[in-house]
Amino acid sequence: MPRIVIVGGGISGLSLAFRLEQALPKAAVTILERDTRVGGKVWTEHHGGFTVEAGPNGFLGTKSTTLQLCRDLGLSAQLIPASDVASRNRFLFHRGKLRLLPSSPLAFLRSDILSWRGKFNFLAERFRISHAASSDESVEEFARRRAGREVAEVLVDAFVTGIHAGDPSLLSLRAAFPRLAALENEYGSVLRGMIASARARRRESEQKGRSSERPGRLWSFREGLGLLVESLRAGLRGQVIVGVGVKRMNRNSDSWAVYGEGRDSWDADAVVLACAAYQQAAILADLDSELARLVGEIPYNRVAVVALGYRRTDVPVSLYGFGYLTPRGSRTDVLGVQWCSSTYPARAPDGMVLLRAICGGWQRPQVVGLDDAQLVRVVAAELRISLGINVTPVFRRIIRWDRAIPQYLVGHLERVSAIEKRVARFPGLFLAGNAYHGVSLNDCTEQAELLTARLASVLGAAR
Repeated sequence: MPRIVIVGGGISGLSLAFRLEQALPKAAVTILERDTRVGGKVWTEHHGGFTVEAGPNGFLGTKSTTLQLCRDLGLSAQLIPASDVASRNRFLFHRGKLRLLPSSPLAFLRSDILSWRGKFNFLAERFRISHAASSDESVEEFARRRAGREVAEVLVDAFVTGIHAGDPSLLSLRAAFPRLAALENEYGSVLRGMIASARARRRESEQKGRSSERPGRLWSFREGLGLLVESLRAGLRGQVIVGVGVKRMNRNSDSWAVYGEGRDSWDADAVVLACAAYQQAAILADLDSELARLVGEIPYNRVAVVALGYRRTDVPVSLYGFGYLTPRGSRTDVLGVQWCSSTYPARAPDGMVLLRAICGGWQRPQVVGLDDAQLVRVVAAELRISLGINVTPVFRRIIRWDRAIPQYLVGHLERVSAIEKRVARFPGLFLAGNAYHGVSLNDCTEQAELLTARLASVLGAAR
């Protein structure tokens, strides 16, 4: 009976354990989690009728792994899509006012988000000669090369902010947005590739006799994403031990020993470190100092989530949309504001609205250190300008993440390759989590499936 220890009970560790128990029914899978609860940054809080997500606000239907995980857990009937108005209407807070992101070519031409020169450069991307860089380049360098300065500083900057809360001049295109790099390589143009991909989806839908599903649909549960975490834990046969910090590990001939910060230890045929990179580095320090250094140098940003509830009558504008992001040229200390009760109407009590501001990020980490009253004042000051709200919120909840989202800086893929080569020297050791191959919830569940196949192959062959 193979023994597998997973260090880290976030979505990566939980989904991996679930898939491993499916693939290896006789395996003894144990999860060790430092925190007093599982889920990591995927967690939901409920306060007086308000439903607040501590981390992700949902997951996209662009990959099948999370939706399939929900089906396998028996949660299909509880899935809810984001409202149509939220999916359709997304805004930028740019040059002092909200501006609707265009959803069609005609709307793009009419939009005042870009100047006419910026629009021309954007549309001309289809006709630019492709000369994809042989070495890694930043997201900003790519955007400037393909579509010009204005697109890079307004649209792409906001896009990066919404996903990574990072600096596009530092983030690696190939690591953070591999699809954009692939579209240029395959089609010679991002726009040309997106159009071709959309046509292919429509053809496939027509052949299968169903209408084309919008690929960017956002999903969650009425109770929030915490339901996914709770269902995963409840669906596991093996042990889930919380409040346990792992100090170190070592190899004993053909097995592993994992040592807690107390006197406890666990023997294993395979160990998966699915905790944050800086925690992995501390655990690996005695085993391989160079591996620990490579892993530990993956940086994280700092983010504060500021959830505020208001009476609907105190919000003078219609909140028909997902929310807004703020490009760097217009940004203060708020990266963007999600209109949670418009995206999922059950997020606030009747007659109330719930807004969730994201503050800090890579470029403004000091904001996370402000006290609660200061953070609320910072957000309220922007909401007076962006939404015309001039009253005190009736509800507030602040969640700080001192290490929120790993940042895939230029050179990230080379670093990951070096890490994987060193890990290969230790049979039965695997690294997982969102520090390596994608930061989204979908990326975590996808990697869990891929790693399950590897572990099943290795442990099956060993027996």
